[in-house]
Amino acid sequence: MTDPAVPRTNPWTIALAVTGVVAAMVIAGVVFLINDRAGRTIDGVQVAATPEYGRQLIMQTAVLLGPHHPDPERRYTGNGLNCSSCHLEGGRLPGALALTETYQRYPTFSARDGNQGDLKQRIDGCMERSMNGRKLPADSVEMNAMVAYIKALSEQYAAMSKTYQSPAEAPPFRTPSRAANVDAGKAIYLDKCAVCHGNDGSGLRAGPDPRRGYIFPPLWGPESYNNGAGMARLITAARFIKSRMPLGRAALSDDEAFDVAAYVNAQPRPEMDPARLALDYPDKTRKPVDSPYPPWADTFPAEQHRLGPFQPIEAFYKKK
Repeated sequence: MTDPAVPRTNPWTIALAVTGVVAAMVIAGVVFLINDRAGRTIDGVQVAATPEYGRQLIMQTAVLLGPHHPDPERRYTGNGLNCSSCHLEGGRLPGALALTETYQRYPTFSARDGNQGDLKQRIDGCMERSMNGRKLPADSVEMNAMVAYIKALSEQYAAMSKTYQSPAEAPPFRTPSRAANVDAGKAIYLDKCAVCHGNDGSGLRAGPDPRRGYIFPPLWGPESYNNGAGMARLITAARFIKSRMPLGRAALSDDEAFDVAAYVNAQPRPEMDPARLALDYPDKTRKPVDSPYPPWADTFPAEQHRLGPFQPIEAFYKKK
C-alpha cells in the first residue's frame, strides 16, 4: 500500500530535473573550453573570436596555421601563402579581391558546390584550394575570428564615403578575343614580375625560417595555390593582375595581363584529387568557361578552356 503521508513524485518532474542538470553541466563545460581557448596566447597573438585575431590570421596565415607550425594540430594550410597574398592588406582596400563587401553576400548559392553556402563554407573552400590545406572546424575560434573580421570590414566599408569606397586601381579587365600567348607571357613575367616573385616563381621568403612565409608569394610550385583554386582560372587571374600588379603601380594592358596570367598558370603547382574536382559544379552548364579541369558540358578542347579564346564558349552557353 502507498503511504498517504508521502507525496508521490511525478516521473516527468524527475526527468526534467535530470535534463536540466545535464544541460547545465554541458553549458558549463562549453563555456570553460571557450574561455580556456580564448585566454591563450599563440605566437604572441591573443586567441579569441575577435576581429583582431581574425585580422592576424588573414595577414599571418603561414605563421599561425601553416604547414611548418610546431603544433601539428594547427597545420591547416599546405603552402606558404597568407590569405593576404591575394586579399591584399587583409582585404581592406576596395577593389579586386577586397573583403569589404563580402559579409553581406552570404549565405548565397554556390554553383561550384551546387547548394546554398554560408561564409564559413566559402572560407573553407579557400583553405582547401588557394591554401592547399584542410578545412577549419566550423565552430573553431579561428573560423569565428575570421568571420568577425570580415564582418567588421563590411561595417567599416558601409561607414565610408563614396569617395573612399571607390577602388583606386586600373580600369576593369576586358578579355581579349584570342587565345592567350604563353611565350609572350613569359617575357612579360621576366620583365615585370620576376623582380618580386623570382625567375622561377618561387617568391621571396620572409627569412630563413620557412614558417615565416613570404614577403612576395610564390606563384607556382609546391608552396603556391593548387589547380582547384579560383586563381588557377585564366580570366580570374588576369583580372587580379590587371587591377593590382605590379604591386603599387598597376600598369599592365589587358593583353599583357592575359598573357602573363596564362604563363603563370601553365607552370606546375599542387593538384587536387581529379575525382574531387569532377564533383565541382554539379550543373556543368554553370561551370566557368575558363575552368581548367574537366569535365565540361561542351565539346570545346581542354586547351581552349585553359587559354581561350573564350568568347565562342560563352556564346555556346548563352544559346542553351
